[in-house]
Amino acid sequence: MTQMAFSNKLGSHPGAGNPIIVALDVESAAEARELVVRLGSHVNFYKVGMELYAATGMEVVRELLAQGKEVFLDPKFYDIPETVKRAVAQVAKTGVRFLTIHGSASIMRAAVEGRGSTDLKLLAVTVLTSFGPEDLDELGYACEIAQLVERRARKAVECGIDGLVLSPLEAAGIRRIVGPQTILVTPGVRSAGSAKGDQKRVATPAEAIRDGANYLVIGRQITRAADPGAEAERVLEEIAAA
Repeated sequence: MTQMAFSNKLGSHPGAGNPIIVALDVESAAEARELVVRLGSHVNFYKVGMELYAATGMEVVRELLAQGKEVFLDPKFYDIPETVKRAVAQVAKTGVRFLTIHGSASIMRAAVEGRGSTDLKLLAVTVLTSFGPEDLDELGYACEIAQLVERRARKAVECGIDGLVLSPLEAAGIRRIVGPQTILVTPGVRSAGSAKGDQKRVATPAEAIRDGANYLVIGRQITRAADPGAEAERVLEEIAAA
């Protein structure tokens, strides 16, 4: 499917050209480079999470940016506000497009200050997609997951955050609350029949897009496929056919 045809299918929201962000959840720069080569022009947006960042620091991030790729840096910053502000300021200098922070008000306000007038988009993490009700209970939250996600979403908008990371199961409800301008990024996305792994709150790519997601973070389904590029195209076709 051509990018133009896909854009026409999804409309004009951010991510309409190709909503897939491939998670480079690998152990080394060499593995990341190989995946990027194999995916070629099928994907242009990559997530660098804690594992790869711990292995390579900013090395892979800089390489991706030098190749014209878009980067979603996913360290989920959570520290005292001054430290978060200064760390975000450093990331903002690099050209990374998305950066995740914890969805606590003091953290979000510090991140906005650190980002300043740069083009860096800040994404607040609401509730991890690996969490179920028992996890919230263990942490002492006396509410449902959807209620906590809603509370954090409202606070993120109030703090000037650009977008949210949330389960696709909460996307429709949160889209109604935050409106069309807030970027919604959904991990926990799997085509029907694909293994869920350690994710608990999942949906198909077509369901996530239908419910208001702008971007889909997809890892193992694509990165462990025999032909990652072909699998990415298959996911795009699946969304477009829905």
